[in-house]
This record gives sequence, C-alpha cells and structure tokens, in this order.
Amino acid sequence: MPFLIAAVVLVGVLCLFDLLLTFAVLRRLREHTAELERLAGEPRTLPYDPSFLIGRTLPGTAANTEPRPRLVAFFDAGCDTCHEHAPVFAAAVRPGMSLAFVTGAGPQLRSLVDAVGGAATVVSGEDADAVVAELGIQAFPMFLRLDADGRITQADMDVERLAETAATV
Repeated sequence: MPFLIAAVVLVGVLCLFDLLLTFAVLRRLREHTAELERLAGEPRTLPYDPSFLIGRTLPGTAANTEPRPRLVAFFDAGCDTCHEHAPVFAAAVRPGMSLAFVTGAGPQLRSLVDAVGGAATVVSGEDADAVVAELGIQAFPMFLRLDADGRITQADMDVERLAETAATV
C-alpha cells in the first residue's frame, strides 16, 4: 500500500509540473502573437537601402551623354516588378532627359527595352552590367535622380516616389 500512495503522489506531482509548463507555453505564445500583430501593423522597411548611392556620379560615358539625363532607371529582365514599373517610368519622364539600364537576356529584355525605349535612352548588355556592378546595385528596379552636375541626389526603388520631380525636369 505505501508504494501505491507514493505512485499516486508522484503522478500528481508530474501532472502539476506538466500543467505549469503548459501555462508557461501558452503565456509565451500570447506574447509572440501580440508581437506579430504589432509588427504586422508597422510599415515595412526596404530590405535594401539605396541611400549609399546619393552623392555619387554615374560611371563611364553614361553621365556624359547630352543632354545630361535627370532620371536614371535600372531594370533587370528577370524582375517582375521591373516590368510593372517600366511603363510608369516611361510615362513619368521627358524624352531625351532620362536613361535606362536594362540587364539580363531573352524575350523579357526586349520587352523592357520596348517599354522604356521611346521615353529614355536605353543601355543594355555588357555596358549596363558594367554600370550596375560599378555602382553596386543589388536590387531592381532602382531609380536615381540626378542634379545638373550629374550627381545622384535621390535613390529609390519606387518610380512613383520620384515621378513628381521627374515630370518637372
């Protein structure tokens, strides 16, 4: 009989310990849920900050074209967002005052070149790849605003944020 009493007490203690652990896990899950809800309500920040480009100039002959470009776009043929932003970019700029670098290959490249070709001077192939590599651009699309001296004054991944100022140039 004493073994039976000890076994029942041991099982009771283990059940109590399990119950305490369950309450601790539930409390932790509530904390995590509250944190996730808080984060879901915050605006998302860009995983890539293009501000490191501000103050630099375009490398090579790209900056020396006449008339000097005021808005520069970087597109990649494999980027779906680039295909969405290309017509918006073309509509936002004045012909002859913008430059577009298009990287990649295949039919998507032709599609991007056609989308921006009427509004901007397009550079593609190895020349575009070289400028992208020299500037260190790792995310597409990328849009740059240049001042009269060819220095980058704004850099953004959304053409609509630069469209208002681009339309006035």
